[in-house]
Amino acid sequence: MTSLQRLDHITHNAKRASGEKLDSPKMADLLGSILSSMEKPPTVHDQESRRKAREQAARLKKIEEDEKRKKAEFRKKMEKTVSDFIQDSNLQKRRYEPMGKIERSILHDVAEVAGLASFSFGEDEESRYVMLFKKEFAPSDEELEAYRKGEEWDPRKAEERRRRKERAALEMEEASRSQKRPASPNSNYRDKYSHLIGTSAAKDAAHTLQANQSYGCVPVANKRDTRSIEEAMNEIRAKKRQKKGAGSGSSV
Repeated sequence: MTSLQRLDHITHNAKRASGEKLDSPKMADLLGSILSSMEKPPTVHDQESRRKAREQAARLKKIEEDEKRKKAEFRKKMEKTVSDFIQDSNLQKRRYEPMGKIERSILHDVAEVAGLASFSFGEDEESRYVMLFKKEFAPSDEELEAYRKGEEWDPRKAEERRRRKERAALEMEEASRSQKRPASPNSNYRDKYSHLIGTSAAKDAAHTLQANQSYGCVPVANKRDTRSIEEAMNEIRAKKRQKKGAGSGSSV
């Protein structure tokens, strides 16, 4: 249906609904508003813009499909190289050439699925590369540090460095132990002051302890007497009687 046909149809319906003649002013205003609200046919410029938009969308879709296809092909290739690496019993690690971030992420994912350890090394984005290690030959911290520094890993040099570190640690431990030991005098103080106290001062000062002859008023001999108290008292009384007898005899 063309624009004129649609206009006749709208006019006919409006005439039937309003009951007015087509040439009346009110009907003319109605038709004018209807015509102004109708969509205009697309211009040549709009058609060109739509064509370019469709072409751009088609190009983007093609680019996405190409990227998806390339990723699938690269993943299949990495799966093949990883499988060959696992089956080769002579290889412990494998280093790949520098690659982009997307390729590295795909290789890391393939290695994780295969049960391998993978690391990325390199200073900048253009020189970063991936290394794979079998689990039983996982790298040590020293080996990883060497790769991060851009150095080649030499197990013999690493073993020599490890031994040097162990010797240095033992020497430091021995030095710390010697510092904690108690200090001993370099010389004997008796020898240092021998000119003052003499070499035989201690011997001369020593003496043999002897009991005093008496303690208070009691003779020592009495303290060593083994007689009983009753025997000693009887002896004393006998001596007193003898003295009294002797005194009385002299007086007679």
